[in-house]
Amino acid sequence: MVAKRTPQELAALTAREAAQHIAEGGLTSAELVAACLERIAAEEERIQAWEFLDRDNAMAEAEERDRRRKRGLPLGALHGVPVGLKDIIDVKGMPTGNGTPLDAGRRPFVDATVTRRLRAAGAVILGKTVTTEFAYYHPGKTRNPHDPERTPGGSSSGSAAAVAAGMVPLALGSQTNGSVIRPASFCGVVGYKPSFGAVPRTGVLTLAPSLDQVGVFARTIEDAALAELLLGPDGQDADARESPGPLTATALDEPPVTPALAFVKTPFWERADEATQAAFGELSEALGEQADEVELPEVFARGAGWLRGVMAAEMARNLGHYVDRAPQETSETFRELIADGREMRAPDYLAARDMRQVLHDSLGPLFDRFDAIVTPAAPGEAPAGLEGTGDAIFCSLWTFCGLPAISLPLMMGPNGMPLGVQLVGRHGQDARLLRTARWLVHTLSGEGDE
Repeated sequence: MVAKRTPQELAALTAREAAQHIAEGGLTSAELVAACLERIAAEEERIQAWEFLDRDNAMAEAEERDRRRKRGLPLGALHGVPVGLKDIIDVKGMPTGNGTPLDAGRRPFVDATVTRRLRAAGAVILGKTVTTEFAYYHPGKTRNPHDPERTPGGSSSGSAAAVAAGMVPLALGSQTNGSVIRPASFCGVVGYKPSFGAVPRTGVLTLAPSLDQVGVFARTIEDAALAELLLGPDGQDADARESPGPLTATALDEPPVTPALAFVKTPFWERADEATQAAFGELSEALGEQADEVELPEVFARGAGWLRGVMAAEMARNLGHYVDRAPQETSETFRELIADGREMRAPDYLAARDMRQVLHDSLGPLFDRFDAIVTPAAPGEAPAGLEGTGDAIFCSLWTFCGLPAISLPLMMGPNGMPLGVQLVGRHGQDARLLRTARWLVHTLSGEGDE
């Protein structure tokens, strides 16, 4: 029986396993939440993934979920399962500090749309995970669970580390450049960023609305597919027009034909370290006829610069008031970004915005031939030191174009640290991307030969 497992074993359950056991009565939500809290108590001092833990309320919510099951009431897909939320996502009455002392003690009056949808699915909100300052580059306190002297990545550092350390089976993050895919790679978990416009951002700190996207961290692709609970318009976020589901039904299915992958080094290949380049060369060889190397047109070399320009301009508009109010309470990294954004000329900003659609459309013929792009999730292992969060360059193009992406913990670097494989799909075809990702995992593990 699941209920007889140790707290560490309970905390190691995937979100789907936990929800199933709770629904069947072999496990209570209270037992699972208590196991996760015990795991956090044992590891938090070393990893520091949490900004705020709502222990008492989480246990109270778990007990309410158990009473609901006993009464035979309908249960959601995440009934009784604890979830962590990045500390830029509003939770009613819970501190949401956005990674800055300037918002310390801020308590929203309403839930973000994604928070509300998680609650509707029966999830228990365990607390808020650490974010970098304003979800940008200046690091928070979180450390990498595999080596506390290395960065967990950013900006969704706490969410990635919490899932990797077994503290919670599922956590939400956000990505404006590489803030889901990169920390997922560094921490060795599955990180999934849906297509732009798939998940409403109402109640999530606005950085750059042309780029901001909500994503999930999980232990399996099947758990990542639970992001389908977040999809669809909410009538408030004007960009949330897509609903590329159902994710689970497709993700758990077998591809009708063997997928074809485009191995794309990107124009930034020289920024990958030698071990990463070698590892992806071996991956390409292992995939054989299922992967063809494809070179992007030269114009894509400018994509990262365009993303940076759009991000700087929009963050200056939305967050510049923090610098004006208390510059000494913000990092030099953040102040420089705001200054750059304020100096950007309107014609340059609008031109960069236009190029997003140009690059997106240029990838159409590639996705007509291939099911997904395979490329590094990061230039290498998590860098040593805690003063930075690593390079997001292998995420920039896909975020700029608004494409769905997933990082899979399939490789190991020379220092024994995780190294993620990133798959990128056509916009709006998230389900197909997850199905291809699952096929890739099974193929590389040998399960596809059975």
